[in-house]
Amino acid sequence: MDLFLLWTLFSLGIIIQAVYLLVIFGRVAFFNTPSTKQEIENEEPVTIVIAAKNEFKNLKTLIPKLFEQDYPKFDVMIINDQSTDRTKRLLEEMMAIYPKLRSVTIKYTPDHVTPKKYALTLGIKVAKNDVILLTDADCVPCSDQWIRKMTAPVREKGKRFAIGYSAYEQKPGFLNRWIQFETLMTALYYLSFGLWKAPFMGVGRNLCYRKSFFMEVKAFKGIWHLDGGDDDLFVNQYATGNNTSIVLDPEANTLSKPKENWGDYKIQKKRHLHIGKYYRSEDKRKIGFYALSHALFWLGGIALLIYFGLQSNWEHFLIVFGIILGRSFLMYVIFSTASKKINGSKVPSNILINDFLYLGYFWILGSISHQSKDIQWK
Repeated sequence: MDLFLLWTLFSLGIIIQAVYLLVIFGRVAFFNTPSTKQEIENEEPVTIVIAAKNEFKNLKTLIPKLFEQDYPKFDVMIINDQSTDRTKRLLEEMMAIYPKLRSVTIKYTPDHVTPKKYALTLGIKVAKNDVILLTDADCVPCSDQWIRKMTAPVREKGKRFAIGYSAYEQKPGFLNRWIQFETLMTALYYLSFGLWKAPFMGVGRNLCYRKSFFMEVKAFKGIWHLDGGDDDLFVNQYATGNNTSIVLDPEANTLSKPKENWGDYKIQKKRHLHIGKYYRSEDKRKIGFYALSHALFWLGGIALLIYFGLQSNWEHFLIVFGIILGRSFLMYVIFSTASKKINGSKVPSNILINDFLYLGYFWILGSISHQSKDIQWK
């Protein structure tokens, strides 16, 4: 490849990366919670909605945790989606203990819809309250203030969406370290653009909106047939800078159980990445520009190092190497600061190694997922 072209592509990658790291992701890293006046809180009732399929063990842990929430008016709706384990019996036992726990059992799913969307639609439809707070069965709130803080933008500010963060439990092993990094990377995408008044996705493990709005837009109209998208694609269709708030507070987070083997992780990520192709064009560009510049940076940088090394041009070799180190240091600072801001903890380990591996994740697994037809919820 022509040396001038190689330098041009590498430089372009550096410039775009700098914009993303400093300007876009920096919005999260340097976020300051705005001061608010003390006002009388609108303690509007909230319904927590959870779709569960064969989640006996997780629900046994989650349900008591939900009823430790410090919020006066809420109930819990759990949709039992054709479970074959002891979920139904557990819910019956728990409803005797917790009067504000309700459940709906689904015995079949119509052919024209996908299971989780059908389950969520039925659960939201029969929910008692207008404010809906969504999470998954394998999640737990990170504090007893979860309901209060996650629903505040919808209850008190008239927002259509409140988008929160859901972390994964830290466990030993390379897979978990990768999950920590990839989760933070994804969060920086949607939290940063959300703070810049350009939201494009949210996660169903921590998402709030109104039942009245959900019914007004006829639930998942247009995306019924897709396995996935009940959270990010739904937000992508209707979220705007004016009707959406990002909730950036460790007490408003949820904590999820991570996948523990590569096979289960691959199934999960194929579903997530597959849905991305249905985003609006401008939103796909938000992710695409970063991924392209990331590839130009690493591939261009490595190619230049090899070229100058073979030519024994150590002056230019050190210049390129210094640029790579500088960008890596900047990334580490931004990711470390953002991680502490989002969940109050230190940055995931091996961040620079995982940053390089992100090339294969996005371009290889992303391409496979884009074309895949075997997407499933459970």
